[in-house]
Amino acid sequence: MSLSFIPVRSAADQERLADIAGAIWREYWPALIGADQTEYMIEQFQSLPAIRRDMAENAYEYWFLVATEADEDGEEKRIVGFTGGHDEPETNRFFISKIYLLADARGHGYARRVIEFYEDLCFARRLDAMYLTVNKGNDLGIRAYEGTGFRTIDAVETDIGEGYIMDDYIMERGVPSA
Repeated sequence: MSLSFIPVRSAADQERLADIAGAIWREYWPALIGADQTEYMIEQFQSLPAIRRDMAENAYEYWFLVATEADEDGEEKRIVGFTGGHDEPETNRFFISKIYLLADARGHGYARRVIEFYEDLCFARRLDAMYLTVNKGNDLGIRAYEGTGFRTIDAVETDIGEGYIMDDYIMERGVPSA
């Protein structure tokens, strides 16, 4: 099984991304942060207007994660998730804002492939490191990131409005230089 990274470019791509984001968030996050905060965060950070805003104003890049599976009938390609983030010139790092997989795609090594993708991207762009935030209660995510060489460098509580707080670790991984 291989994994491809297909850039999100068109308005139709952005709409599809927002649909996938909503589905993943509604499946995974209510157990960790509750249904109300999940819906609020979808609207603020994963909705079509939020995606378009981040791409236009914050230079976010997004990619669909497309798995190719071969069987006796040929090849089947399907979107298994998405990822996105942006360069931070002021810190010479890449901020990985999103790595989200559909439920049936978890546990197949895709997160590791995403991190390898970002390592290659950071190397090509001559960035020193990549970093991300992960909810302190997201044990699955924390284990996956630690398993790919990330280390916790800080803990933050961010007020995101409407009485909601994001309670996260900041994790970072250096990028080998040329």
